[in-house]
Amino acid sequence: MTPVMVLTMVLCFALSISVAVSIGLASVLGMQVSGAPMLISAKEMFNSINKFPLAAIPFFILAGNLMETGGISRRLVEFAKSIVGGVQGGLPMTCVLTCMIFAAVSGSSVATTFAIGAILIPALIKHGYPTPYAAALQATSAELGVIIPPSIPMILYGVSAEVSIGELFIAGFGPGILISAALMLFVWIYCKWKGWGKNDGDGRMPFFKALWQAGWALLMPVIILGGIYGGIFTPTEASAVAVFYALIVGGVIYREIRLPDLYRILRKSVISSAVIMFIIANAGLFAFLITRAGVPEAIGHWLESVLQSPVMFLLGVNAALFIIGMFIETSAAIIVLAPILAPVALHFGIDPVHFGLIMVVNLALGMITPPFGVNLFAACTVARISLDRIVGHLLPFVGVILACLMVITYVPGISLGLRDLVYAR
Repeated sequence: MTPVMVLTMVLCFALSISVAVSIGLASVLGMQVSGAPMLISAKEMFNSINKFPLAAIPFFILAGNLMETGGISRRLVEFAKSIVGGVQGGLPMTCVLTCMIFAAVSGSSVATTFAIGAILIPALIKHGYPTPYAAALQATSAELGVIIPPSIPMILYGVSAEVSIGELFIAGFGPGILISAALMLFVWIYCKWKGWGKNDGDGRMPFFKALWQAGWALLMPVIILGGIYGGIFTPTEASAVAVFYALIVGGVIYREIRLPDLYRILRKSVISSAVIMFIIANAGLFAFLITRAGVPEAIGHWLESVLQSPVMFLLGVNAALFIIGMFIETSAAIIVLAPILAPVALHFGIDPVHFGLIMVVNLALGMITPPFGVNLFAACTVARISLDRIVGHLLPFVGVILACLMVITYVPGISLGLRDLVYAR
C-alpha cells in the first residue's frame, strides 16, 4: 500500500498536479489497494478538519484581508518607516519591520505578502531598487507571517502533534525577532555595499505623527496577543476577535472599507480558507493510512538507529525538511510529518515545542524556495515579473534564514526562554 501511495504522489507532483489533489489521489489508491471500505476516506477526511483550533485559520485569513483593504497595512508601513526609514537602506528595513508587526495579527505569510507588498514593492522600485530585489525582499520578509504568532502552521503543528498552541505561540517570538533582526542587519549592510537607498528618508512621516495615525492599527496585536496570554480568550477565539477589530477599525474608524468591498473580501478569504482546509483533509487521510501501515514507527526506529545523538538527529531532520519544503506545501508537510517526527524528537529528549518551532521555521523556507514557493508567486504577481528573475537576489536571503535556523535549532533558549518564563514549570 505505502509504495503505491508514494509513487502515485511523486508521479502527480511530476505532472504538476496540485499538492492537495496529489495527496488525495494517492490516499484513495492506497485505500483501494488495502481493501479498506471507501467510506473510511470520507470519515477520516472529515475528522481531519473537525477540530476546534482549525477554526482560527479562516478567521485569521479574513482578518488579514480586512487589514489590507481597511488601511491598517498602509498605516503600519508609515509607522515602521518613521522608525527605520531615515537611514540608508531604510526602506528595505521598513519592509522587514512592517511584516514583523503585520505578522502579529495575520497568521499567514501569503496574506502578508499581498497586503504589505502592494504598498512597499512599488515604493522600493520608485526609490531605485531593482524590481527583482524588491520582490525577493518582500517574499522573504513575509515569511515572518508564520513564525511570529499567531501562526497558522503553528496551529496545525499543535493539533497534529498534540502540543499546546499557546506555548507554541509564545515560543515563536524569540525566533521571529532573531530572523527579523538578522534580515534588517543584512539589508542595511547590503544596501551600503551596493550604494542603494541614499534617499530612503524622503517623505518620511515624523515618528509621533505616524504613531498617532497608526495607533488603532498598533493596538490590534496588543489586544490579540494580550488577550491570549492574559487568559481572556483562546487562540481560536482570538482569531474571531481579530476579524471584529479589523472590521470596526477599517470600516468605522478609518472608513476605508465600503459595503461593496465586503463581498470581495469574503470571497477571497473563503477561497483561501477552502484551499487550506482541502489540503488538511487530504493530508489527514494520507497520515491515517501511513500510520495504519506502521510507517511512522518504522521511520522512528530507522532514525534512532542511524542518527545516534540529538545533534545528528536535528541536522538530519533539518536537511530533510528543507528539501521536502521545496516541493510540498507547508500546511500539508506539517500535518503529515509532525505525528511521525515529534515522537522521535521526544525520544531524543527534544522539547516538542522547540521541535515545533524548528519544523515551522524550516518548512517556512519552502515558501521562498523554488519551484513551489507560494510567497515567490505572490511577490512576483505584485511586482509583475517572472519567477526566474528573482532567484539571484533570493539566494542571500535564504542563506540568512538558514543561518538563523541553525541558531534556533541548537540554542533552545531562543524558543523556550520566554515560554518557560510565562508557563512556569
